[in-house]
Amino acid sequence: MASTTSAPQDMTGRPDPLTLEVVELIGEVVARFHEDYESAAAEHSLTGAQARLLSLLCLEPLPMRRLAQQLKCEPSNVTGIVDRLEARGLVERQPAPADRRVKVAAATAEGREVARSLRETLRFAREPLAGLSEEERVALRDTLRRMLD
Repeated sequence: MASTTSAPQDMTGRPDPLTLEVVELIGEVVARFHEDYESAAAEHSLTGAQARLLSLLCLEPLPMRRLAQQLKCEPSNVTGIVDRLEARGLVERQPAPADRRVKVAAATAEGREVARSLRETLRFAREPLAGLSEEERVALRDTLRRMLD
């Protein structure tokens, strides 16, 4: 259940210093994660966008429009990304089970293996968390989930 209290603010309506520091730290974590993700993708001769699309398709086959929504880009961009991944044998187009007129993109076995390997090479996602106890990781996970609710 999401909290109904707003972030602490000073008399001017601006967030308090602690909230600002937390926001800056979250921004730094996100920036480092993206840096590491781009680097891991490059190690597999992928762009960051190709790696993100491949990761999405490892969860389930998706139509281009839905991929575009997930990646927050135009469907025409997704078509080019899928074309390049398909040329490498990492993705294939298939008829949608519910409507054979619609095509979905799906990760191939090789694509799933590349995505798994990519996840395993993400140092930033793994190394800082290794220094936390299980209790701290659970608390962090729970806090992040609450923030996203």
